[in-house]
Amino acid sequence: MSTTHDLRPLAARLRPQSLEDYVGQKHLLGDNGPLRAMLRSRHLHSMILWGPPGTGKTTLAQLLARAAGCQFQILSAVNSGVKEIRAAISGAEQTRTQGQDTVLFIDEIHRFNKTQQDALLPYVEEGVIILIGATTENPSFALVNALLSRARVYVLKVLDDADLAHILERALSDEIQGLGAIPIDFPPELRQGLLQAADGDARRLLNLLDLAVQLAERHKDTVKITAQVLIAATGQSWRRFDKGGEAFYDEISAFHKSLRGSDPDAALYWLARMLDGGADPLYLARRLVRMASEDVGLADPRALEMALAARDAYQFLGSPEGELALAQVTVYLASSPKSNRVYTAWNKAQALVKAGSSQEVPLHLRNAPTKLLKTLDYGKEYQYDHDYPDAIAPNQEYFPARLIGTRFYEPSERGLETRIQERLRWIRTHRPPTREKTPNA
Repeated sequence: MSTTHDLRPLAARLRPQSLEDYVGQKHLLGDNGPLRAMLRSRHLHSMILWGPPGTGKTTLAQLLARAAGCQFQILSAVNSGVKEIRAAISGAEQTRTQGQDTVLFIDEIHRFNKTQQDALLPYVEEGVIILIGATTENPSFALVNALLSRARVYVLKVLDDADLAHILERALSDEIQGLGAIPIDFPPELRQGLLQAADGDARRLLNLLDLAVQLAERHKDTVKITAQVLIAATGQSWRRFDKGGEAFYDEISAFHKSLRGSDPDAALYWLARMLDGGADPLYLARRLVRMASEDVGLADPRALEMALAARDAYQFLGSPEGELALAQVTVYLASSPKSNRVYTAWNKAQALVKAGSSQEVPLHLRNAPTKLLKTLDYGKEYQYDHDYPDAIAPNQEYFPARLIGTRFYEPSERGLETRIQERLRWIRTHRPPTREKTPNA
């Protein structure tokens, strides 16, 4: 669409050629930013650029290498292996003999396995290469510790609307690399819709703009972008969501914490975000069942019933009708009194069992189905609770001897647990433990 014969996509044509043209990441490149300070010293170090797609990781790596006077080599972890790494290292060693450092940029470095990452270590350590890796995944999980310890991690942020508007304006006004040579009628309110569809991704913004211009109506010499054209260009939901990546776990975390924090409105927002982004509704239903036990617990036992019913309702109705059941239980759980006392009690019980030795079952609690076992005192002196007032046998212990008096569960003073607490206090006065003991948890 430009006046040149450059057939590359608009995003490629408009790639910044200097740091002055680079948009975004002011926390890294501003006057007090760490990368700006590094450039002033002209001493580049190995780093990992971590951020969502379209935030400028590859471009930033190229510009940093250029500003520092380094040779720039690029590998993609998708189609490169140890062979390609060795070839790149060989080139870097040759360049080093000529007095120039080499930046080896590895795109999607999280796709390298441990062997491939380990192959880089000695050359990073010896300074043969300056490694710049780009990843959309959390480096703490995606990269080996030895490599992480030799590189600094810089987090790139999604571009805000002001950054995207600046890039859009340049694309529409640049007559050489952009679309400035074409008269384009693109109303401001529709431009805002394009910014929203881009969702912080500069490359997506330019690709959508390029497509919108191709689909637009022609009125004499003017290209007119209408609402219908913009809908056709964007086509689908562009909200950022990765079913297996960082955004997925961040949004699940936000959903769980909003529900735990008794904010039904925020919980509904994150539920809608995840469903809109393609999350499996039954996975979300399972999470709701977990939350009902972990965060509501016995403060409202109906919460678990509601969560299971919502799961069944979704399986019965399917989408989109079944999603309303997930929304209903989300509001119910967020609005319910909260208690994690069963959750913490269970963790303590598990920890005590794992840490200690196997304690024998007391004789009076053992099963005695044969005469032999009865002669060995199995079940002897067991008191059948229903034979006593209030169905409580006084002074009968149910723990192994060494654990008598252990407490795991202490009810909260919220919801139904207030009544449970009163009941347990009454029971403990009628059946006092022989001695008090705190679990090792």
